[in-house]
Amino acid sequence: MAAHDASYKRLFSHPEMVRDLLQGFVREPWVQQLDFSTLEKVSGSYVTDDLREREDDIIWRLRHQEGWMYIYLLLEFQSTVDPYMAVRVLTYVGLLYQDLIKARYIAPNQKLPPVFPLVLYNGGPRWRAATEVGDLITPLEGGLERYRPSLRYLLVDEGDYQDEALAPLKNLVASLFRLENSRTPEDLLQVLRNLLQWLQSPAQKGLERDFTLWLKRVLLPARLPGVEIPSVASLEEMNSMLAERVVEWTQQWKQQGIQEGIKEGIQQGIQEGIQQGIQEGIQQGEVQVLRRLLARRFGSLPEWVEARLQAADTAALEEWAERVLEAATLDEVFQEKP
Repeated sequence: MAAHDASYKRLFSHPEMVRDLLQGFVREPWVQQLDFSTLEKVSGSYVTDDLREREDDIIWRLRHQEGWMYIYLLLEFQSTVDPYMAVRVLTYVGLLYQDLIKARYIAPNQKLPPVFPLVLYNGGPRWRAATEVGDLITPLEGGLERYRPSLRYLLVDEGDYQDEALAPLKNLVASLFRLENSRTPEDLLQVLRNLLQWLQSPAQKGLERDFTLWLKRVLLPARLPGVEIPSVASLEEMNSMLAERVVEWTQQWKQQGIQEGIKEGIQQGIQEGIQQGIQEGIQQGEVQVLRRLLARRFGSLPEWVEARLQAADTAALEEWAERVLEAATLDEVFQEKP
């Protein structure tokens, strides 16, 4: 996880990645007003009142029609969704404004610049947390609603994007998502060849190197655990190496998928077994209660009653229980509806 986070941070420390993230995944008109040639990275280290440093934030600024604006990018790669992410974002944006004021980036009486918070998430479960902090606060009445804070962040959940939608895009971030979601070495090779065409400029050498490091240190070890990854220094070498080993690694990749599928199947079977056991336990409890009610009302129970109780489902047991108090005989309790 640490290697993954560090590699992502390196990738999104390149202006090309921030540009493609905004242009490809933020479907809002104001993006067209941005001057991406002015993108510059801002220090993202802040110290809160309890002296806990935040060094994982990626903050950029660039110019729009009214002046500077800030992009606050949070990389969220935890295995679980943070239900209070909106509160964290509210705090971080406040710290950013506080830092800008202390550093005198804001002149006296000058309005604060706009900040666009974006959370990039690639965890397993889909993101269901509130994206507006106001939605996490108990509704207020009698005028108090005016004091409820309001701040929204944009969520980019990698798992929400299908390869069919990403493949036609000439977009570096879309290619990153496709690499992460690749299912075979052939899929990975296809995306790599696109990146080789797009990152040919000497000015993009650093970005190409960081893509290479991410593939070597994060993606391939996750796809091929226990396999020694050869040393490569460029995407060209990575492409050649994968092309040479595609048949061998495809088999290993498939085997890993089979093993993961078996493991997932076992876990699902255990869970289903637990649920079934709970359900059966509840049903047996209902049978026992109904048996006592019947015996108290009608005395010793014949064998056919026990057979009906054991074969019944929950709905039938509940219906018979409702009849016990009013029925005059056992036959009336168990009679079929016309």
